[in-house]
Amino acid sequence: MNFVDILKDIMVDMDLNQTQIGEKVGVKQSQVSEWLSGKSKPGYDSLKAICKGLDISGDRILGLKDE
Repeated sequence: MNFVDILKDIMVDMDLNQTQIGEKVGVKQSQVSEWLSGKSKPGYDSLKAICKGLDISGDRILGLKDE
């Protein structure tokens, strides 16, 4: 599973929209939109912020483990 699909699954599981993800992670909604469209991918700091902000494991966001 690729990052876009993983993030979309997380959004559905947590019932969050792009703006809410951005607020929890500390990025603008437009950045989340770029991730979801595949125009860009989050770097290390953003991946770390996603894990902390959404309280998920690094394994899940990297597609190493389903939660």
